[in-house]
Amino acid sequence: MEGLAMLKQLIGQLQQLLDSHHHSSSSSSSSSVLQQQSSHQTIFLQHHPPRWTSFDLEDSSVDDCCGLVMAAGKSHSFRMSEPLKPPPAKKPRRDRSRGKSSGRSSTSEVMEQEIWKDFPEDLFEAVIARLPIAAFFRFRSVCRQWNSLLASQSFSKQCAEVPQENPWFYTITHENVNSGAMYDPSLKKWHHPSISPLPTKLIVLPVASAGGLVCFLDIGHRNFYVCNPLTQSFKELPARSVKVWSRVAVGMTVNRNSIGSGYKILWVGCDGEYEVYDSVKNSWSRPGNMPGSMNLPLSLNFRSQTVSIDSTLYFMRSDPEGVVSYDMATGVWKQYIIPAPLHLTDHTLAEYDGQIMLVGLLTKNAATCVCIWELQRMTLLWKEVDRMPNIWCLDFYGKHVRMTCLGNKGLLMLSLRSKQMNRLVTYNIAKKEWLKVPGCVVPNGKKRQWIACGTAFHPCLTAVA
Repeated sequence: MEGLAMLKQLIGQLQQLLDSHHHSSSSSSSSSVLQQQSSHQTIFLQHHPPRWTSFDLEDSSVDDCCGLVMAAGKSHSFRMSEPLKPPPAKKPRRDRSRGKSSGRSSTSEVMEQEIWKDFPEDLFEAVIARLPIAAFFRFRSVCRQWNSLLASQSFSKQCAEVPQENPWFYTITHENVNSGAMYDPSLKKWHHPSISPLPTKLIVLPVASAGGLVCFLDIGHRNFYVCNPLTQSFKELPARSVKVWSRVAVGMTVNRNSIGSGYKILWVGCDGEYEVYDSVKNSWSRPGNMPGSMNLPLSLNFRSQTVSIDSTLYFMRSDPEGVVSYDMATGVWKQYIIPAPLHLTDHTLAEYDGQIMLVGLLTKNAATCVCIWELQRMTLLWKEVDRMPNIWCLDFYGKHVRMTCLGNKGLLMLSLRSKQMNRLVTYNIAKKEWLKVPGCVVPNGKKRQWIACGTAFHPCLTAVA
């Protein structure tokens, strides 16, 4: 019964998610009955058919997201009955739960076993897979069966059918390089996971992500690690066959665009060396050589993160300005000479819905603004599509601002810093929406942390390193 009670709460949350995303309008008829009493008037809304109650998870934390109360009537269906005007003397909840009359129809907060005992087992996983990530971890403590869902193939299939929402961001703070901080934009909340398998004597930086996994590279550019920040699934990749310790650019894709079918990682150096890691084979390989038409050495823009679209990775290069691409499926390299906009600094690639974007600081004289461009496929030129609101850009006037892009998958996170300022903002490419991000403060700390680097990743409960 405890597990069924918790499932009832899950369904309430699912109803809210469905309402908010699909804005479905049900053709339910409702009638209002006005009951007048001697000292007050109470209005009851009786819905036919009844609806599930729910709550707003954005106002809830991981520890307090279970404040949901359901009412089960004698009609063997759930009903939400809430007075618009409370009576003068409200009776304690324990009295109401015992079935004492409070001027309303007879209700009980106790679940009726006859209703829920035959709930189809296959619907458990379907409901849980559609919950917010924070709620899932809260409900794992219900029973062993729910706690073991992470290893269930059927649950993995259910999770794969859920459309991906906005990505999360895994970041490294300036003063705590050995512990990450994850930002959930839906809750506008920072989480501070402790990934115990990561080496503590080395500084490891998040450099790429795909399929819910984050790829780390130690600061000495020697060892690669792959981890699921949500479940702590961890793997240290075998040593590379090509001993290149100089700075490298890294990209990551999922095999056949399907979570659970493995992943590939590509690193490329300025001299043209590159290797591909295949998680299915658990080995590095060099499929071939760069074509002679490639301009070597590659003047890679290491401030720019790699963009992945399907099986193709895109790297930004400079001198000449442009983009270099590599197709993981075919092993084909290409390069595109694309001049950058004038007065542009700290620019980096981004991606939205299969389209390559560019974000950077546009600085002229003492004025600085963050601008967004879209790559025109026919002309291979950048077209400006949006820029930060002018009222925000006024804060940058006369300041030496540096920008770091911490995530480039449809929802961008930008770190804007100067001697007088430390600001984090997100930009939603689809909605053209700019939002300020709350400051990142480590647990039991007071000082706001500076974000050193980071990457975006789509949270996935079932991704395995």
